[in-house]
Order: sequence, then structure tokens, then C-alpha cells
Amino acid sequence: MLKNPATKYRPFPPVPLTDRQWPASTLTAAPIWCSVDLRDGNQALAVPMNVAQKLELFQALVKCGFKQIEVGFPSASNTEFAFNRLLIEKNHIPDDVTIQVLVQAREDLIERTVESLHGAKRVIIHLYNSTSPAQRRVVFGKTKEEIIQIARQGAQWIKDRLPRLIGTDVTLQYSPESFSATELEFSKEISEAVMDIWQPTPQRKMILNLPDTVEVAMPNVHADQIEWMCRNIKNRESLLISLHAHNDRGTGTAATELGLLAGADRVEGTLFGNGERTGNLDVVQVALNLYMHGIDPRLDFTDLSALRKIYERCTGMTVPARQPYSGELVFTAFSGSHQDAIKKGLAEWESGGRSQWDVPYLAIDPQDISREYREVIRVNSQSGKGGVAYLLESEFGIELPKDMQREFGPIANDAVDRLGREVCAEELKAMFWREYIERAAPWRLEHFHADGVSGVFRCRASVWRDGQEQKLTGEGNGPIAAFVHALQAAGAPRFEITSYKEHSLGAGEGAAAIAYIQIKLADGKLRWGAAVDTNIELASIKAVLSALNRSA
Repeated sequence: MLKNPATKYRPFPPVPLTDRQWPASTLTAAPIWCSVDLRDGNQALAVPMNVAQKLELFQALVKCGFKQIEVGFPSASNTEFAFNRLLIEKNHIPDDVTIQVLVQAREDLIERTVESLHGAKRVIIHLYNSTSPAQRRVVFGKTKEEIIQIARQGAQWIKDRLPRLIGTDVTLQYSPESFSATELEFSKEISEAVMDIWQPTPQRKMILNLPDTVEVAMPNVHADQIEWMCRNIKNRESLLISLHAHNDRGTGTAATELGLLAGADRVEGTLFGNGERTGNLDVVQVALNLYMHGIDPRLDFTDLSALRKIYERCTGMTVPARQPYSGELVFTAFSGSHQDAIKKGLAEWESGGRSQWDVPYLAIDPQDISREYREVIRVNSQSGKGGVAYLLESEFGIELPKDMQREFGPIANDAVDRLGREVCAEELKAMFWREYIERAAPWRLEHFHADGVSGVFRCRASVWRDGQEQKLTGEGNGPIAAFVHALQAAGAPRFEITSYKEHSLGAGEGAAAIAYIQIKLADGKLRWGAAVDTNIELASIKAVLSALNRSA
């Protein structure tokens, strides 16, 4: 990298808009959406989709609720042309869905494009030509007026062929490609030149697409560009202003949202941001950003995981693990403090304690897009007691007392740290079992029986201590107290019961119960024990020995 990048690069000039209105605006409704997965996304693939793959993805897009879908560049290849004809001739296009096709301002390409549309019910013909200074200088070697003439001629060629699409509801769209890097006055001039030929009206609007073809400025500058065009273009009431953001600076979502604040009506983008270079706008992100603010996005991503599988199968692309909303890890917390906050927030929500979603670290309810709560919390060496407790409870019904969470959490963390990787719920349960349930030395219960009336219980027990069997008797105000008395009479260390909890691990007569008991030793140290048995009384007695064994 250069020590002084200013010798090679220059800042993007600000837009002359001193009274900008978009910073004070608020989004209250979803835009018109247009998926460009089958064109912009497809042309960005090393191996473009075949007809069958494009059809599967098209049907998935329809199911999501897209009413406008750019299905391809029919003049570019026989596959693209054949796909258009398949959609139309086999009636794959619902009556309320409009297909969009892209074409350059060349007569032979426009002719082929119109041929591909015969018999369609609703179409958008999308004309474009490049307009930026770099494109004019490097690619075309033409003046501004010559570039305008290309757009005029393309618009006229399309207009001349519209009578051949009798019975088809045609909407016209124009894009000054590389709008984001084009002088605003020139973008306005060339767009109005196309408008002069197409003659849009408020009743029959045309789409003016203003693409952020390559991100060259901060998203607030893009918003200024959009607001400037909305305020200065003639006959604004006869236009649908459309956004088409790429992600070269990593701000495609921000540029789109600010562009909507600046007055745009429509958004083009792709599922999961597939597209040239760093990709197009991820439509899922903007739609679910609206959703998390209580705005109906008018797209249905209820089964986002299934949609991701279709996308990955058809395109050969992979959704990154951290992709907002759709990535594998976006509803996952490894940090112990995060896990604890999520666990408590979910408990509050599930108890009906709040009517509005407000769970720490989770922007939306994962269940709304078919994710599972069990996916939310995972455990590695960075995790804490909250995550450990949540997994044991959600997967196995083991409800650790809070003080026991504080004891077992560090034990589990040390074990995971030694492994140096994430652990699954089964492994976590095995750690708990080894630490508490399977503790059988130096004390192990062989037999226990207690009976009593009026608060006085007597017990008889048989235990193994260091490999030798001992017979015990004791009494107390309950079976546990009687057993503690019996142990201490037999020479066990002095201790007292400080906490006790038990619950069922299942339903039905044969369900096991788990008991948790905390003891306090003579030196003041606290130890927890746990045990499982179909008899809750025996579970509690075994839990006493578990705690005693752990203090040895």
C-alpha cells in the first residue's frame, strides 16, 4: 500500500445539496422489489445456471413473494433465450408476476429480446448504457452527446417494436449504468432524453433505475445523489425511481436504505447478495431489517434455511456463516455473558412477560424464519455458565440451580478449553455425568430405606466406602436428614445440607427424576452433587453421596 494514497486516489466529490431532506425521513413501508438473481446473479457465476436450475430458483423467488423478477439477458445466449420461452410457453409465470429482461442499446440485441417475449402477459424491458466519465473515455471513446444518442436510439428501437407485443402489458425501464460515478447533471440529461422518447405518464410510469454499479462513495453520498435526482428530474410523478446497489465498499445495504429515505420507490437485488465482484445488494437483509422494525416487507422468508439450500444447490455458491439473518452462525452466541443474556431474554419472552420482542443479542425471533432456539447457544472455550445451562436444559431437561451453574460452568469451560474446539450438547451432558452423576468413590449407595411419622424418620442404609461395605442407621426430620445423621455417625466428614432441588426428566410412570443437593463442609466450602433415579427419594440420597464424593 502507498504511504500517501492521495498521490493515486482522490476523494469522491460531495453532492451540492445543502437542504437535504433524507436524514429526517423514516421508512414506513416496503419498496417494490425486483429480484435480479437470474440475470445479475447468474452472470456472476463461474458456471452459469442451466435452464432447470434457473426454473427451480425462479419458482423459489415466486414463492418468496417477488412480483418482479429479472429472468435474464435473452439476447446473450441460447440458454437465456430458451429459459424465457420455457417460462412463457409452459405457463410458469403467475398472473401477478412481471418478468424483466435486460438489453443493451443495440438493435440486434433488442430484436432478439423482443422475440423472446412473445406471448408473455407482463414484462419489463430494461434498457441500459454506460454513462460514467471512465466508461465514456476508456470503453466507448465518445462524447456526452454521442452517449446520449446511444440511449435515444436504443429507446426508439424498443418503442418501434412495442406494437409486436400486442396483448402484453409492457413497462419500460432505463438505467444509466454506472450512475453512481456519473455527473448528476449528465445522468439527468440522458435520462430525460430517454423519457422524451418513451413519454411516461403518471398513469403509465416508466422505471428509472439509478444503479450504484460500483460503490465509489459513502452511502450518505449515494442518498444525496438519489435525492438530487428525485428533486431535479422532470416529470418525477411519471417515474418509479429504482435502486440497484453493489457492495464494493461493503455498504450496499446502507446505500439502499438511505436511498429509500431519499425518495426511491423500488429496489433491485439478489438473495444473499450474489453478484459481480463483492456482490449485489442482499435483498434478504433489507427486507428483514424492515421486518425487525415492525414493517411488513412484502416478502416471505419464513423458511429461510430451505431457501438458502435451494440457492446453494442452484448457484453453487455458499452463504457465509456470518451473513446477516441467513448465515449459519448469526443466531449463535459463544460468549458466556451473551449466552446468559439470551437465555434470560428467551425465558422472559416464553413466559409472556413482554408483548414486543426485546431479547438481548437477537434482533428478531429466530423462529420467525424457521431457525431453532437450540441453534442459538453453542459452547466453546469462550462460553460461560449461561450457555452451558441453556444447552443442558433445552436438549435434556436438566435444570441446573443457579448456584450449581456457577460451579459447573468453569468445570465445563476448562474441559472445553483442553479440547480446543466447540462441543455439542451430548458431550456437555457427558461432562456433567462424569462430574456429578457417575461419582461413586469413596462412597457408593447399595441400599436405602426410611420410614417415619410426626416428623421423625429413621433410615437403614448399606453403603460401600473405599471398597468396604458399611451398614448405617440414623434419624432426622426427613429421609435426607436421617441419612446425613447416619453418615456422620459412621465417620463421614461433618457437613450440612444448604440447598436441595429436584424435578422430573420426562413424563410417565417410568420417568427418571434428577436431584441436586449442595452441602457445606466444616471448613465452609460448598459442593454440589447430583443423581438420577426413577425413585426421587433415592435420587436425593445418591445426590448427597455425589456431593460428599466431590468434596473428598
